Amino acid sequence: MNEDVAPVQPRRPLRWLLPLIAIAVLVAAGWFGWHSWQSRQQQADLARDSATQQLNAMQQGLDALRRDQRANARSIQDAAATNRVLRDEVLGLSQRNALLEENLAQLADSSRQGAQAVRREEAELLLNQAQQRLTFAGDLDGARRLYALAASALEGIDSPDYLNLRQALIQERNALDALGPGVRARTAAQLEQWSTELEHLPEHLQLPADTQQPWWQQMLSPLVQIRPADGKVLVARSERIAANDSLQIELSLARAALERGDGKAWQQALDRVDGWLQRLWPDSPQRQLRRSELREMRGMELRPNLPELGSTLQQLRSTRAAKDAP
Repeated sequence: MNEDVAPVQPRRPLRWLLPLIAIAVLVAAGWFGWHSWQSRQQQADLARDSATQQLNAMQQGLDALRRDQRANARSIQDAAATNRVLRDEVLGLSQRNALLEENLAQLADSSRQGAQAVRREEAELLLNQAQQRLTFAGDLDGARRLYALAASALEGIDSPDYLNLRQALIQERNALDALGPGVRARTAAQLEQWSTELEHLPEHLQLPADTQQPWWQQMLSPLVQIRPADGKVLVARSERIAANDSLQIELSLARAALERGDGKAWQQALDRVDGWLQRLWPDSPQRQLRRSELREMRGMELRPNLPELGSTLQQLRSTRAAKDAP
């Protein structure tokens, strides 16, 4: 048996639904595209505005850089001009310094020559005074001090021309030091000692111990002491006092002659002293010893002749004359 199948009715809502969905999708896609386009447009506008601002900022920075460059260029030009001026001033100062150095060198050289001339004159004056002290006063200590001052003055002269002069002064000072206290000082001390020894001379002749006296001398010996007499020797007390005073005067004259270095007066005074010595004391070994000492002092050279003395002064004058000669 056949059953009848009822026909299926089409679903009409589904038909209309699909177009609506498609339209909705299209509308959504359009809106999304439009919104995306608007976003892109906004982003493009923002990018354009940002680029414009950056371009403007870059343009302003470039303008500032150009202004700075122009300012720097002007500064460099000003600095170059200033450098040229300073270089010219430095060159002028260098030339002025060179002139000043030359003038100072000339002034220093003239001052140095003047100082050396003063020291040379000072040394000559000191050496002249030292020679006068030796010649007229025999003052060895004073002459040594003056020679030391002259040596100090010559040490301040650094010229090699004065080297021989300083060596000559050293030799002269060594010769002066070799004299010690000096002939006059030694002779004066010797004369003083000699005059002191006169007090020990016997005033009477002594008989030898083994001499046999005559009987009449032996008888008178308790009452009268008999001594041999010398006819040249003064016996009277008044004569002896006057002779002793004369002896002291002659000794004073001898000391004065020794002090001033008068050799002739010294010898004459000692000769007179020897004469009074023979008049006051009889011949004895002591008197012979005193007379020999007196003759030794008489032969003393009061002014020792040293070839070195005065050589420095003479050489200094010769050096000055050679420098002053045209």
